[in-house]
Amino acid sequence: MNNPFSLEGKTLLVTGSSSNIGRKIAIRCAEMGAKIIVVARDEERMKATVADLAGNGHQYYAVDLSNAESIANLAEVLPVLDGVVLCAARFDSTPVKNIKRELVQDMFNTNTFANFDLIQKLLKKKKINKGGSIVFISSVASMRPYKGNSLYSATKGAINSFSKVLATELGSQRIRVNCVHPGIVPRDGGVREGALTVEQQREEMAKFPLGMGETDDIAYASVYLLSDVSKWVTGIDLIVDGGQSLI
Repeated sequence: MNNPFSLEGKTLLVTGSSSNIGRKIAIRCAEMGAKIIVVARDEERMKATVADLAGNGHQYYAVDLSNAESIANLAEVLPVLDGVVLCAARFDSTPVKNIKRELVQDMFNTNTFANFDLIQKLLKKKKINKGGSIVFISSVASMRPYKGNSLYSATKGAINSFSKVLATELGSQRIRVNCVHPGIVPRDGGVREGALTVEQQREEMAKFPLGMGETDDIAYASVYLLSDVSKWVTGIDLIVDGGQSLI
């Protein structure tokens, strides 16, 4: 039986793939037949991810993507790719009045500039095949304000705008560029520590028309955008949040 979501024969790079959403994306893409290149900072956790990937030939690179030299070195050694998923990010819940300039720089380096830099390096070295797919993992936080989310929301908002311009620039090469916007998704059995209080978590869960989501919901949305099924889809914001953004 033909599987329209097959990723057979594709080589995919997934950053931030040592845990949670990034890890699940790598696992589901491997199940669809892709060869996965896992990139994150924690080597032991990357090894654990690779061990859970179906098939053979997967690789991993321990890279600090907030470091420009490390990104340049990574781009040199990577093979030509059919897809890139940019999932590496950090979260912060500091109120605006307490934000220090150093924190701003650190958040943007990790969540925003690292993604821009990596994509630029890959494009310059012609490391993304024509007909390929670039998927940015953004967040509904970039569209919906939460107290304490100013920096995180700003870093993801920049990703949204960047991705749309990139989609227009790469259209002639048939390279698609899209964003997936996860809602609140449990991390290893619980909501991200520090993001919401327990009471806020209960309140948010009660608001969602479809309830709380799972990492698989984000992973399969990514599979869609990486597969040939989405060959005529670019520049979109795919919101996967159980209706959270409707409230």
